[in-house]
Amino acid sequence: MNNKQLKEEIIRISGAKPKKCMKCGKCTATCPAFDEMEYHPHQFVSMIENEDIEPLMKSESLYRCLTCFACVERCPRGVEPARLVEAVRLLTVRQKGKNRLTPDMIPDMLDEDMPQQALVSAFRKYTK
Repeated sequence: MNNKQLKEEIIRISGAKPKKCMKCGKCTATCPAFDEMEYHPHQFVSMIENEDIEPLMKSESLYRCLTCFACVERCPRGVEPARLVEAVRLLTVRQKGKNRLTPDMIPDMLDEDMPQQALVSAFRKYTK
C-alpha cells in the first residue's frame, strides 16, 4: 500500500477525522504516556494527515499508548487521536510477522497478581 492508501485505511478503521485537528496540543498535554512516546498524540494526527505513516508504523510509540482515551476526551474538535494510534497499530500487527505478543511469551509474564483481563487485553491489542 502506498501512503495515501494507508492514510485512507487508517481513517476508515479508526473513524477519526484528522483534518479537524487545529494543532492545539491539548491531547498531548493530557497524555499520561507522554514521556514514553517518541511521537505524541498531536504528532500522530499530523503525520497521518500528511501521509507520513511509515515512521509511525515503526515507532515504539504504538505500544506505549495506554489507550486510555484521555486525548479523545480532551480534544475540543473530536479528532480522537487514540483511535488513530489504534488503527496504525492494527495495520502494523496485520503485517505478517509483526505481532508483538505470542502465546509462548505468556508464561514468563505471568504474575499471581496480574488480572486475567490484562492478558486478554494484551492479546487483543498486540495480535491479529
